[in-house]
Amino acid sequence: MLGSLAKHPVATKSVVIALLIASPWLVVQLGIIVLAPDDEITAMPNCESTSGNCAHLGGGEDYRLEQSYATMLNYSAESVYDDLRDYISDYNHEIIFENNDQVNYFVHFVEKTKFWQFPDDVVVSIQQLDEGCLIEIHSESRLGWGDIGLNPERIDRIYQHLS
Repeated sequence: MLGSLAKHPVATKSVVIALLIASPWLVVQLGIIVLAPDDEITAMPNCESTSGNCAHLGGGEDYRLEQSYATMLNYSAESVYDDLRDYISDYNHEIIFENNDQVNYFVHFVEKTKFWQFPDDVVVSIQQLDEGCLIEIHSESRLGWGDIGLNPERIDRIYQHLS
């Protein structure tokens, strides 16, 4: 292929320009692979008090949300978990860790930003109670100091899907 490109200077120039344009994106992707590997989260994390790349709902630790949400839902934990699984499937997210004991549900999955593909960890806990279920949602960017509001928006979107 390179031999045929050498015979066509316009094609060669086009390929070189395309690679140069794509190179920042490719460098970022390599950096993400090295700096932000998938590590299981098996317990609900909390946001640091000065974090700009984290949002949390529930567990007495609401952080960076623009509105208040009830964490007690009048649905069974199983039905809320099924809705969460639909959300994960609909958006084609990758599940890293999952624990389902038919009463308590816990899942850690990854959402990626659209263009740059930065990974954000999302952790959801759903606990069955007599009168419904209790939910807790955590969303945190793996890289950087800020998230331009994506993590609070994500919690809003997930909450709307579950309720």
